[in-house]
Amino acid sequence: MRLSVAVTGLSAAVLLGLGVAAAGWFVAEGLRDWRTAERLVTVRGLAEREVEADLALWPLRLVATSDDLATAQAELARAEAVVMAFMADGGIEADAIEVQGIEVTDLLAQAYRSGPVESRYIVGLSLMVRSDDVERIKTLSQEVGRLVEAGVVLTSDGLRGPFYLFTRLNDVKPGMIAEATRSAREAADQFAADSQSRITGIHRASQGLFQILPRDNAPGQSEELQLFKTVRVVTTVDYRLGD
Repeated sequence: MRLSVAVTGLSAAVLLGLGVAAAGWFVAEGLRDWRTAERLVTVRGLAEREVEADLALWPLRLVATSDDLATAQAELARAEAVVMAFMADGGIEADAIEVQGIEVTDLLAQAYRSGPVESRYIVGLSLMVRSDDVERIKTLSQEVGRLVEAGVVLTSDGLRGPFYLFTRLNDVKPGMIAEATRSAREAADQFAADSQSRITGIHRASQGLFQILPRDNAPGQSEELQLFKTVRVVTTVDYRLGD
């Protein structure tokens, strides 16, 4: 009986010793991980560039009305000829103007109409002017009053003016990414200097989406209506810090 008790006490002592040793090992490993854990600083780099649109799209919709369909169609054909001459005088070739569709509306055929009908037929013609000579399109759009004076009826889309697009984003991407990366590194170097550390490398980096924004951020002035735009990109970089 005494031998059994002694063995049991010895086993408990051994187990206790092993537990203390294991606890010490885990503490040591935790301290080692704490000492070797990476210190990181996250910074963002910004790059912006002013660009000029290289493509102009100018939608025009002509409308003619009459109680006689043939008369409305003839008036629409006359208006189209006036527009084509206007464009030609402004240096826009005919192949830059696309006819996108003709619509004919018979007001008497509408089931839910109300009141008298003054002109039974409404005939519409949609045109799209597409040109990389954005300055010429801009000049012509400022003279659209000449079309109105010539009796051409335009809907509000045509009077609103052209849309200006920037399609050469791939040409500016490499330089802007490099600029944003330099901006991020400058911020990281400043942080390291202030914290008496040094940059030892890049842990992780990500590039944000390129944004095309209006250069003049004024109310009602969307990006596509402005000839000049601002391209922006932001990069996010995690740098490692060392002593």
